[in-house]
Amino acid sequence: MAIYYSISDLPAFLNPVITIGTFDGVHQGHKVILKKVSEHAKATGGESVLLTIEPHPRKLIFPDQPIHILTPLDKKLQLVLEAGIQHVVVVPFTKEFAELSAEEYISDFLVKTFHPGAIVIGYDHHFGHDRKGDIHLLKKMQSQYGFDVVEIPAQLIDEAAVSSTKVRNAIAAGQVEEAAQMLGRSYTLAGRVQKGAQLGRRIGYPTANIMPAHNEQLIPANGVYAIRVLYNGQTYNAMLNIGYRPTVSTEHTLHIEAHIFNFSADVYGEEMEIVFVSRLRDEQKFGSLDELKGQLKKDEIAAKETLGA
Repeated sequence: MAIYYSISDLPAFLNPVITIGTFDGVHQGHKVILKKVSEHAKATGGESVLLTIEPHPRKLIFPDQPIHILTPLDKKLQLVLEAGIQHVVVVPFTKEFAELSAEEYISDFLVKTFHPGAIVIGYDHHFGHDRKGDIHLLKKMQSQYGFDVVEIPAQLIDEAAVSSTKVRNAIAAGQVEEAAQMLGRSYTLAGRVQKGAQLGRRIGYPTANIMPAHNEQLIPANGVYAIRVLYNGQTYNAMLNIGYRPTVSTEHTLHIEAHIFNFSADVYGEEMEIVFVSRLRDEQKFGSLDELKGQLKKDEIAAKETLGA
């Protein structure tokens, strides 16, 4: 298994079976494609190769529009390799690359760079300038360049009943359990612990204040969640609040605060990963700190029940 960040310095892949896309989320629909790539590579004695585009094309094409990704590059590469792909090539999405015509994309990029034995593609995948290229163009040009086209039928994609947009919508609404079904795993968010106001410590619920490691990654809807925390090779049960802390603050600054059960280590400056399990409730404004503390106790009980703690 290997990752390549430069298309000008690639090895000669053996009869490569390739697929192309952003693969944001590496969700169940993506896994249908990845499985087909691996199976076809084994059947033909070739190597499986995934080409992923970075940054997300929308960032270049619509620079004024915010982008919310599901999987930062490092996480995406990890998930793709875990799915059984042998080689991953990170293709820089530049203005010049975006301007390649569909025909140039095939001849000057795919064929000249990778010499594919087969290209695995979803029935609705588009490529090239103005997204004019599709599976029909690949089939039209396959005999000229000597590669096979392996189509992922609509039925297989539809059976997965998932898209990156559907996953984003679920997470943005706080529906992390529904998102987990589409992803085939729980949604995660990595970050570094920073010092906060330490109010939680004063009311018996100290929190790790998380600064996300990737500012473009989608943060779930405000509210209280049952979560697990991955830290220093260990997994801990916890609850998490995402929001503006209306009971104690009038500042419109988003906070991500995890209270880890039975945990007392000093983790300031440390990195940890949040695993979203279930959303417990909306963020609320309470009349006093005592009311807040009483609700946190209820949240703790609910989170522990959800997590089986």
